[in-house]
Amino acid sequence: MTTALSTAKVEQGATIFHLAEDHHQEEGSSTLLGFWIYLMSDCLIFAVLFATYGVLGGNFAAGPGPKDLFELPLVALNTSMLLFSSITYGFAMLTMAQGRVAATQIWLAVTGLFGLAFLSIELYEFTHMFHIGATPQRSAFLSSFFTLVGTHGLHVTFGTIWLITLMVQVGRYGLIAANRRRLTCLSMFWHFLDVIWIGVFTFVYLMGMLR
Repeated sequence: MTTALSTAKVEQGATIFHLAEDHHQEEGSSTLLGFWIYLMSDCLIFAVLFATYGVLGGNFAAGPGPKDLFELPLVALNTSMLLFSSITYGFAMLTMAQGRVAATQIWLAVTGLFGLAFLSIELYEFTHMFHIGATPQRSAFLSSFFTLVGTHGLHVTFGTIWLITLMVQVGRYGLIAANRRRLTCLSMFWHFLDVIWIGVFTFVYLMGMLR
């Protein structure tokens, strides 16, 4: 009788465990699906901004153009900051898969530093443009430029804040399933911003210098 009850309790516990595991798997799948939908909506936003720049980017209104404003060595340095941050985030995901909390935290911190370096260089570029009078209201080119590049910069800012928040969560609760899922979502977001910036660097800066 005792053996039968013990077996029943074990089976009941196993059933509860499997139900909880299935629930977490379904929750994780729905979260990732929802985040993919969000990224697709962000793709549409940037597609509109790229199209707008493509139409208005040649209207200088007798003001400064890309050759007068862009410093390709500085922009190339800024691009390398974001590319390196994407690599270091990849290392963070690898250490997360191995369950190494401290190493994951270190790589996330390095990623955040690269992100802050990118934002600092971009702020310097914007400040310099404002200082010489190249403001958004100066021409259609500058309006579309600041809108496109500024929107990307805001995304990197929000991504950096999200990254710092997750570092606090991982430090407090470890690499639990919820934190792993959040880190995966941020990974998709961060790499997405990297791809968008490559488009900005090519379409805005490089092609702008060839006009």
